[in-house]
Amino acid sequence: MSKKTPLAAVIVFIAVAFGLAWLVALPLWLMDRSLPSYSILYVITASAMMMTPAIAMLVAVFVMKTPRTERARFLGLWPLRPAKRVVWFMVAAIFAPTLLALFSLMIAAMFGWVKLDPVHFSGFQELLNTQLAALDESTAELARSSMPPVGLLVAMQFLMIPFGALFNSILAFGEEIGWRGWLQPALRPLGVWPSLIATGVIWGLWHTPLILLGHNFQRYDWTGVALMVGGCVAWGMFFGWLRLRSGSVWPAVIAHGSLNASAGIVTVLVAAGADIDPILTNPLGPSGWIALGLLVLVLALLGQFKKEPELARKIVPTIQTQ
Repeated sequence: MSKKTPLAAVIVFIAVAFGLAWLVALPLWLMDRSLPSYSILYVITASAMMMTPAIAMLVAVFVMKTPRTERARFLGLWPLRPAKRVVWFMVAAIFAPTLLALFSLMIAAMFGWVKLDPVHFSGFQELLNTQLAALDESTAELARSSMPPVGLLVAMQFLMIPFGALFNSILAFGEEIGWRGWLQPALRPLGVWPSLIATGVIWGLWHTPLILLGHNFQRYDWTGVALMVGGCVAWGMFFGWLRLRSGSVWPAVIAHGSLNASAGIVTVLVAAGADIDPILTNPLGPSGWIALGLLVLVLALLGQFKKEPELARKIVPTIQTQ
């Protein structure tokens, strides 16, 4: 790892990532700013935007002129040795974001920001009833007669999260190869905490084109951007720790995919009739800041941020001569 921050390459990386993000999001700004996040155009745009940090990484790698034989190692891509360490961090990355999202939801409930019903799942049942009401009578009756108990449906929702995490990791790779793959190691000479915070701030600001359209927090001004920066700094410390502690970018990629798959669990656990404030119930919001802050504090007290193994170099056998 470089002993000096490649400032020129960092500036180029940020300029390319931000410029391409705005360019990709431009159709949403020019056509219809009120498009819901589940619309096809919005999904395609957001997915394409997630690839822009990867493109910025490629440009920055050539600006930085990293030796070709060291690029994969610098980015944390390869080799995956020791395999046991990397694999176990990848496994943890599948489940940890879901547990943290649940923890943040518990914090929100504790502060009275949301009312939960983790026993009868009345809010989820209410959502199902609303969806059934939108169908014609015969179809709705058939759906009701074949629908399993709501508790089983909730269990299925949670069982699908690990699979969703792996699927979402495909797109998350486009972001993470930029943020935790290239940017964080490039900023690492600044120190552990400055590099983690700076990467999180840049990651959060990069979301601005979508945040100003109401993405995540339904805020259309600087407050939404500020909330996103706070969320990215909090979660970025966890993702950054995975990167530093494992020496690989893959755990951060999977953790990012898992977070995206877990972000909507409030709709499963909320009580019927309860308001869902996207600021107070989103794991990127204040409840998530508290949950991640406590985790980072525990990791720091355990000295986990002081352990930064690099991926092992390939051992080349030598021939001894007498």
